[in-house]
Amino acid sequence: MTQPTNSLRGRVAIIGAGMIDFGELFSMSLEEMIEQAYLNALASVDKGLDAGEIEAAWLGTVYPAMGNTGLVLAHATGLFDIPVTRVENACATGSDAFRNASMAVAAGIYDVALVVGAEKMRDEPGGLIARSALKKLWLGRGVTMPAYFGLRATAYMERYGVGREGIAAVSVKNHANGVKYPHAHLRINCSLDEVLKAPYVSYPLGLYDCCPVTDGAAALLICRAELAQRYTDSPVYLLGSGLATDSFVRGGDLTSFKATQEAARQAYEMAGLGPEQINVAEIHDCFSITELISYEDLGFAPAGRGAELLEAGTVMLEGERPINPSGGLLSKGHPLGATGVAQLVELYEQLRGQAGAVQVKEPQFALQHNIGIGRWATGSVGCVHILGR
Repeated sequence: MTQPTNSLRGRVAIIGAGMIDFGELFSMSLEEMIEQAYLNALASVDKGLDAGEIEAAWLGTVYPAMGNTGLVLAHATGLFDIPVTRVENACATGSDAFRNASMAVAAGIYDVALVVGAEKMRDEPGGLIARSALKKLWLGRGVTMPAYFGLRATAYMERYGVGREGIAAVSVKNHANGVKYPHAHLRINCSLDEVLKAPYVSYPLGLYDCCPVTDGAAALLICRAELAQRYTDSPVYLLGSGLATDSFVRGGDLTSFKATQEAARQAYEMAGLGPEQINVAEIHDCFSITELISYEDLGFAPAGRGAELLEAGTVMLEGERPINPSGGLLSKGHPLGATGVAQLVELYEQLRGQAGAVQVKEPQFALQHNIGIGRWATGSVGCVHILGR
């Protein structure tokens, strides 16, 4: 396949990755979380990397108050004088920060760059559900994220005849993986019966079908591909990247996300790969139904047949194509700006054979995916990256 001139394939390498344990981190400030993730990434570089070699940085974060800008990263890392860009793109914030940094490195503007995703969510009383009381056209009518995805779950069940058991199986799988993942917020097993009998948050989604509100931070160090061997003998390369947006007022149905489908198409085309060649993936599962729909949007299963991958064991940790070996957002947590970067950290470790108890068997290609919901739930953004050894 001829590589298009605007392709990122073979131009960017990940040479270091680090994160902190996700959870209710009341004792840590945003700056402290960023600092620790950054130091962990620096320490992970096999042959070493001096902080002075970092020429630019990107920070993905959603919540900080106006005026925080990228300066919070500079204060946390001591990386002053270099360009620091803050990115915000809803739940795809960390993914988009990585995408923008990769573009700058691929263009040859910078040799080495830092990407950090961080979010302090537990310090806000009431969290996302409390925002339903805001006097906005939609939020004031109770359109919270659980309600929004509950609506999609009922539509999916109705259209494809899938029962609650098919959706709940995602939660059982991901919590089982999360028990083995050291950075996960909720390291607890739950049976199918426990998921089904848990209190409803927004029918048909119960407590175990919803990701927790979490604090966390993660960091990546990237460089021009031709420089990678200077820092490690086992770099991981960016092969494809896709980003798309879609408005729900354009029509469509509730059982898919067109933005994910288009972002995946872009990423596969750039990588010169198809979904059947992906060996492991970290995909968006803010709610259990989200993962099921994403199986289909990413091309892993035909429409309405995502649950069959769970039944066949294909997406289990020991399966042919493990999905969310880290426990996903359901277990690891979903600190908005940190989520995409943390998924990439996990896949970097998977491709290097360093994922410990959740290591899958000799992966060659990995896929990372986020969905972001637009203001007042009027649309979505999809972001997909494909990595390779």
